[in-house]
Amino acid sequence: MSHSGHHAERNSLAASVEKYVEVKSQKCYQCGKCSAGCPVADEMDYPPSMVMRMLQTETPANDEKLLKSHSIWLCVTCEMCLSRCPMEIDIPSAMDFLRQKSMSEHKENPKAKNIIAFHKAFLNSIKNTGRLYELGLILNYKMKSLNMTQDMALGPKMFSRGKLHIFPEKIKDTNHISKIFKNTEK
Repeated sequence: MSHSGHHAERNSLAASVEKYVEVKSQKCYQCGKCSAGCPVADEMDYPPSMVMRMLQTETPANDEKLLKSHSIWLCVTCEMCLSRCPMEIDIPSAMDFLRQKSMSEHKENPKAKNIIAFHKAFLNSIKNTGRLYELGLILNYKMKSLNMTQDMALGPKMFSRGKLHIFPEKIKDTNHISKIFKNTEK
């Protein structure tokens, strides 16, 4: 891939990541600090540095592997990679974009079923109330993942500490929230 002059229109995943979240994977020079610091790298099929490298290749095969990977769903956006990156590459934003793209193209990794159920519940909660409504989120997730009993003990504890609210508070400017959803659903 040449970096000089005007080359043909790039329609790779890397080009989309650049366009929509302004993350330039080409800036990565593979120092590996992101993967070394990532708390979930061991669980990933492709650690963060490998995700960057695969984006850099701009090949349809690698793009496909990334969208179907387990890695993009395991990332918890803790930003450890970003804080360690000498090039300040915002990998969490790239991962978030890859998750959205994977969902919109129905390429979600089957191993990430529960994570995806939670992700969808999270987005639905914000979409419906304009804010994150914790109890609704948990119930919505549980209905989708059908893993009801596992966290039942947690509920009353969180509720008594004021961490769970029974009624969602609505945000004043819900138009702003719906605009965000319209933009991401395109």
